[in-house]
Amino acid sequence: MSEKILSSEYPYRGKIVNLRLDHVEIDDGRKRVVVREVVEHRGAVAMVALDARNRVLMVRQFRSGAQTEMLEIPAGTLETGEDPAACAARELEEETGYHAKKWKSLGMFYSSPGFCTEKMYLYAARQLVAAHTHPDEDEVIRAEWVPLRQALQMVARGEIMDGKSIVGLQRVGLTRRRQKKAR
Repeated sequence: MSEKILSSEYPYRGKIVNLRLDHVEIDDGRKRVVVREVVEHRGAVAMVALDARNRVLMVRQFRSGAQTEMLEIPAGTLETGEDPAACAARELEEETGYHAKKWKSLGMFYSSPGFCTEKMYLYAARQLVAAHTHPDEDEVIRAEWVPLRQALQMVARGEIMDGKSIVGLQRVGLTRRRQKKAR
């Protein structure tokens, strides 16, 4: 199944997102034209950064969309044309003041494909080394360590509520369980 885009218009172009209105033809036996609202986003990265004690380096910050402070894994938006792995390394240091010697891709997912083009690239970061934070001018971020087991329990209890953190932490948790079973 697919849709044919007949035309598109941009009522809003912003620093982080654009709003595109697509006039599309759908054929469900009735052939008709409908409007799809699409939020365009360059994509983003998120990292599950673990130390030797199996603690996750997380960030606490106020989120305007949710109107609350949230505990999350570090993340950031890709610059145009930027490699996701390079962005992950940059964002980890900017937000937490650490860089990692060892990286592993945890895959990609769409944050909300019903209306948004954002692809989120996930990484596991290990062998962390302290550096210096470089938060963006509009960011107020506090880094904190949370044991992985506790972070997974927080996900299960609904205390960690953002999608990238839920997906990232659960993927790391599943990987660890598979490794234990294989032993």
